[in-house]
Amino acid sequence: MQKILMIEDEPNIRELVSYHLEQNGYKYLMAEDGIEGINMARKEIPDLILLDIMLPGKNGYDICKELRAEGNKTPIIMLTAKSDEVDKVLGLEFGADDYLAKPFSTRELMARIKAVLRRAPQKGNEMINQAAVTSDIIRIHDLTIDKFRHEVKLDGEIITLTLKEFDLLLTLAENRGRVFTRDQFLDKIWGFEYVGETRTVDVHIRYLRKKLCEDDKEGKYIQTVRGIGYKMP
Repeated sequence: MQKILMIEDEPNIRELVSYHLEQNGYKYLMAEDGIEGINMARKEIPDLILLDIMLPGKNGYDICKELRAEGNKTPIIMLTAKSDEVDKVLGLEFGADDYLAKPFSTRELMARIKAVLRRAPQKGNEMINQAAVTSDIIRIHDLTIDKFRHEVKLDGEIITLTLKEFDLLLTLAENRGRVFTRDQFLDKIWGFEYVGETRTVDVHIRYLRKKLCEDDKEGKYIQTVRGIGYKMP
């Protein structure tokens, strides 16, 4: 049974979400403040974290940033009471995999959870045949993508990517030369249930390019095809 940690200080939201998590077959943990939440994230090793931004003790941005700095790759869906783009961008920049503005429908929340968990690497798959590991490594110029370990290196140095950024990069690398539209990325990576804007893809691509040390339009790894989408040459 997959385990989901929710860090949320509003009791009515915790109660509502816990009910729907249980109805959908998930085990759940609840934390009321940021300090308790980050400690539970480290100790309990959940499969996914639902993280509010405005929390007592430690805010959601700091929790996300600290977990990612520690190498914790647990998928994070950030919950924000603000719908401003800057708040969403900050969450993605600090390592969140998705965001959902309050008030949200529980149906959409469950759809987002299922979509993120489908893409997340499964825990406990530590044993693998070495030959299979080798076949899961993609090398392009100075870039190395290890699909099994969900690890990316640029010129031998590990770069930290969010789950969405990794999926975007892997999709482009496995389909070099093919142009993907924003809608195709949303269908493939965010899942058909996703109801956000195509601009979400552009935001993720922008931060992915920064981590690959490329400019906003052209590069060795990601190129913009004007009026269509993106490709890896």
